[in-house]
Order: sequence, then structure tokens, then C-alpha cells
Amino acid sequence: MRGARIGHATDPARSTGVTAVVFEAAVPAVVDVRGGASATYDTASLAVDATFGRRWALFLAGGSLFGLDAARGIRTRILETGGGHRTFGTPYRLAPISGAALFDLPRREAPLAEYLALGYEAARTADEGATPDGRTGAGAGATVGKYLGRGHAMRGGLAIRAARFGRSARVAAIVAINAVGAVRDPSTGRWAAGAVGTRGRIVPPQAEGARASSPRGTTLSIVLTDLELERTALARVAAIVHAGLGRAIVPYQTSVDGDVTFAAATGAAGPPPREGHPGATADAVGALAAEAAVAAVLAAVRASNRRS
Repeated sequence: MRGARIGHATDPARSTGVTAVVFEAAVPAVVDVRGGASATYDTASLAVDATFGRRWALFLAGGSLFGLDAARGIRTRILETGGGHRTFGTPYRLAPISGAALFDLPRREAPLAEYLALGYEAARTADEGATPDGRTGAGAGATVGKYLGRGHAMRGGLAIRAARFGRSARVAAIVAINAVGAVRDPSTGRWAAGAVGTRGRIVPPQAEGARASSPRGTTLSIVLTDLELERTALARVAAIVHAGLGRAIVPYQTSVDGDVTFAAATGAAGPPPREGHPGATADAVGALAAEAAVAAVLAAVRASNRRS
């Protein structure tokens, strides 16, 4: 994506990690928090009516509230490489960033990952290369289908999918899925991942006996475009992406999920074509982003649960 680089840092020993999107300059961004149990970093100022709604980076992390420490590592890397900007007449450079974390903490007490260091590494290695699907970065310890308890869950993960808008612009979705619910392919209606029953088959969440058993989940996503879009348009895009994810994750946006979608526009591809009606660009970008997000969810769980 022009104007943005993506990096990942994974701690395989603790099955957790961080994914960072680092921008060439501060870009307009928004957040749409839908789950009832989110863990977020500096998201209030991304409200559409907020004054300072631009970010140098966005991140996704494991580790629940501990994972939010990744912010400092990412900011450190941005500042030491010349990023950030001076403001309010002071000599200090600021690099506003926002992010969210998912719950992948181990069941037994153990030393936690160093999320500050993981954040720094994710920002340091950020580039425009391909990202492997599955147990990468923020998706390294993710699980799905926890409605029968964590012992019946399958692996979640992270993936990125992109689409072209017009001749030269791009739209991409990065999704880390760690949902309480199951994953269904909207194109076939078949379950791709969820709670595994006694016979090794996926038990649909609507099935008799399916119940929440102290679940903790979250689906985190970042939508990127290189079009020039205002923050009001980005807010519409984020809302449409949530609607798309609701077609693939069942149930979605529960009281124990921390579902969060960020949307940002680098502007590197220039302004969109003239609109036939107000909001047409946001609708079109949102539709593409929603399809990309669903494709990323399916790719993440399929790669993570593929038998070697």
C-alpha cells in the first residue's frame, strides 16, 4: 500500500505478537468500536468530531491490556527514524498512534511477552512485502469458537487481503481474528472454524448445548486505502467493514468480544473520481474493504488450522 508499511513481530514461545502499520506521514484515521470488551490505545481522539484525528501508525497486538505497551516501542522507532511532528511551539516531536489488543493470555501464570520490544520490532521491520497467513504478529495466539470453552476452540490468526479501486488505487484489510464465535464462509454457508465437538466436528454456535464458558474474544481489523478520503468517509468505510465481518463471524460484536475496526487513508493515489452522489466513494471503498476483510478472516483460520 503506497504510503504505508506493515510489520510483524512474533514471540513463538508465548504464542503472541504485534502487527504495526507505519505511515510515511500522519494520515487521517478513524476507529469504530463495536464489541463490549475492547482494549484500546488512544482511540477517543479518533472520533469524527475530534480535533487531532491523524496518526503516524496503527497497531494490533496480543496480550490484552499488556499488549498496549507495544505503542511505546512503535513510537520510539518512528521518532528515532525522523518521524513525528512538532506542535504547540515546543521543541518536542509527537507521533500520535492508536491501536487495540486481543485476549490471548495463557491459562496458567507464566512470564509475559515484552510487548514494548515487540512493538519496536514490528515497526522496525515494517515494509511493503507480503504477509504470511495464519499465526503471524497479532494473530500468533488467536483462537476462535470459544462458545464451548477455550478447550474446544480452534486456531484463529491474521491475514491481509487487498483489492483494486479504479485503475490505480488500492484498498486493503488486515484482520486478526480471535473471536468467541465461529467462522462461516458466506459464499457457501459452511463453517470454516469454530468450537470442536466430541467427534471432532465443528459445533455451530446455534446448536443446542452451545454456551459461553468464560470466553474472551476479539476481532481486530485495520482498513487501508491510498485514496484521499476525509475522516467522515472513513467512518462510513469502517462501519461497512463491521457489517461485512458480521456475515462471516457468528456471533459477532458480543458483550465479551472487543471488536474494533480502524480505517486510514494515505492519499498517495490522489483524490477519488467525481462522485455520482454524495457518499458514493465511501460506499464503494467500504464494499471492497468488507469483502477483503471477510477473505482475510477465512484465509487466517484456514492457514492456522491446515494440517501439515
